[in-house]
Amino acid sequence: MPRRPGPASPAQLNRMPLPRVHLARSYTRSHVAERVRSRAWEQVRPGAYVDALPGEEPHARRRRHALARIVALAEQSSGPLTFNLVSAALLWGLPLLIMSPQTHIVQRSRPTGHGALDVVRHHPRLPEEHRTTQHGLSVTTLERTLIDCAQALPPLAGLVVADAALHIGADPDVCAEILASRLRQQGVVRAREILALADAGAESPGETTVRFTLLQLGLPVPETQIRIPTHTGTFWVDLGWRESRLLCEYDGRTKYGANGTASEAVISEKRRQDAIEEEGWRMLRVVREDLRSRPSFLRRVQRWMPDVVLCPRPVLNAS
Repeated sequence: MPRRPGPASPAQLNRMPLPRVHLARSYTRSHVAERVRSRAWEQVRPGAYVDALPGEEPHARRRRHALARIVALAEQSSGPLTFNLVSAALLWGLPLLIMSPQTHIVQRSRPTGHGALDVVRHHPRLPEEHRTTQHGLSVTTLERTLIDCAQALPPLAGLVVADAALHIGADPDVCAEILASRLRQQGVVRAREILALADAGAESPGETTVRFTLLQLGLPVPETQIRIPTHTGTFWVDLGWRESRLLCEYDGRTKYGANGTASEAVISEKRRQDAIEEEGWRMLRVVREDLRSRPSFLRRVQRWMPDVVLCPRPVLNAS
């Protein structure tokens, strides 16, 4: 589904600048040792360090370190390279469920010896039209990155990347062309399913996870970002099924209290839901804990959609 009007969701496009990286070759050994000993620097790869940020949220720290490894590798490398897969996704600002400790690159030449353990080198044919730059670094295009991740990552992780890529402007037709050129490759069936289910309307990995769970359970494909005019104004809801007049809203931890006090947010949300329900809609609220008990979650949905016909999607259940 198309996304709602306005700028890209910050949950789908991380505008974090590239971190400053300190290369050991630029300092004396004693200076590097002192910075590490005082915990002012943290090592991200051999010969490369970043400033320590006390109190940094763990996921943000892992993301910053992954970006720092990319920057360090680019500066330490003696030859041309292009970042791909999850490393390209990071440079595009896309969300990742899990931060890889390894950096992925496309490189024409093969290294002598075993190469660095924290680098995964790929040697596919990379047409020039599948290459661009982000932050001054060579990287696979948004569409190529989407397909690479959909083909290589587990289904949910691939869908999170695909949703976000479409949300910030990836062309689905170009994605389909890239995928069509990969017949018989490993992961193509999964990537085809992910591309078919990917939706530009998803505004966060949490929303994608809820939709993925619904699809994994065999429920009909929901519409995203449903516009609901009410007597108090027009509201947008994460996803739902118009024919059943059922809406589904993901309540993330940052939703309440993000602006103003938590109590004000709860009251505002209650008024919003009341106005929507007065228009004949029903609202199913979902939190992360609901997704841990799939049978219970399915029963909740089926109470509102008793005649729903489930359609198994085995590709989504593959690891």
